[in-house]
Amino acid sequence: MAAEIQPQPLTRKPILLQRVEGSQEVVNMAVIVPKEEGVISVSEDRTVRVWLKRDSGQYWPSIYHAMPSPCSCMSFNPETRRLSIGLDNGTISEFILSEDYNKMTPVKNYPAHQSRVTMVLFVLELEWVLSTGQDKQFAWHCSESGQRLGCYRTSAVASGLQFDVETRHVFIGDHSGQVTILKLEQENCTLLTSFRGHTGGVTALCWDPVQRVLFSGSSDHSVIMWDIGGRKGTAIELQGHNDKVRALSYAQHTRQLISCGGDGGIVVWNMDVERQETPEWLDSDSCQKCDQPFFWNFKQMWDSKKIGLRQHHCRKCGKAVCGKCSSKRSSIPLMGFEFEVRVCDSCHEAITDEERAPTATFHDSKHNIVHVHFDATRGWLLTAGTDKVIKLWDMTPVVS
Repeated sequence: MAAEIQPQPLTRKPILLQRVEGSQEVVNMAVIVPKEEGVISVSEDRTVRVWLKRDSGQYWPSIYHAMPSPCSCMSFNPETRRLSIGLDNGTISEFILSEDYNKMTPVKNYPAHQSRVTMVLFVLELEWVLSTGQDKQFAWHCSESGQRLGCYRTSAVASGLQFDVETRHVFIGDHSGQVTILKLEQENCTLLTSFRGHTGGVTALCWDPVQRVLFSGSSDHSVIMWDIGGRKGTAIELQGHNDKVRALSYAQHTRQLISCGGDGGIVVWNMDVERQETPEWLDSDSCQKCDQPFFWNFKQMWDSKKIGLRQHHCRKCGKAVCGKCSSKRSSIPLMGFEFEVRVCDSCHEAITDEERAPTATFHDSKHNIVHVHFDATRGWLLTAGTDKVIKLWDMTPVVS
């Protein structure tokens, strides 16, 4: 009698649509051209390229433009086809692309920074060009006159920049791990607040103007969701990478966050669930479960004639515990721990199977990602890696 074949469960995962290759150095940024099968990329090899899909099914450059300095970042506005390119020499160069994406016309240059431009944003509604540089300066220019409107010195080199048009708030993340919020006016700015939550530098920022939350990615492998609009100071931590988080993108229509990192992982987080803040770690000189002294508590060690133990912390309740009282591991997805982490024995017993249900899906891009761009209308994701390759993914199986 033939063995019955059991159907295998279908695993939903991104579909690789295309590999775009040809850059001589790392592609620092790239975007999917809306309503076109095309990609715009800027690279460390000093080139700006517009790739269009040909009849053969392959992407080939319709524009290949060499810049005077390595291209570090870019901002593209589809409505005006305005392309702003940040350079290693501190200049921002502006171009207008033709309707057929076969020609780029120079518009103006902004002498924005003393050294490499790290981020650039063009704000159509205000006709502003915002930028940060390795000179630790945030600057904004008028795109009509080219005039510098103002600047602000950051505490460290900035690596994340987002802007909210409605409130004119600018969000700056830097290498020290600090996030700064400024209120911009035509020719001046006001510091509203600054905050820290990461143990490493901020590597990426993503702003959701609808829910009014800010996401920050860091070299400490974590993502933090900051509730800016709720004014409650809530900060939700998400742990799902084994290397630094390099890029973030948010799908507003499905309330899903896409984070990508140096581990090659594409993580899709369901943000339409009620998440919990991780507790503060409590201080104690002895285990808060069995009262055994920790190794620095000499008095209790002497009085009880016991050897001091190493201190650990339960990720669920935050209590200081010894290794014996925290021998179990568990995932706690609603607290952002998709991987198993240390919990005390009592918390391990209290965590239900329902609470262990994953709230994120994990996918391997097979390259070390440095930048992403998500086209929500088609559900396409662009990833650029240190391997000089751009990959286009159909994310509709997992972002829906």
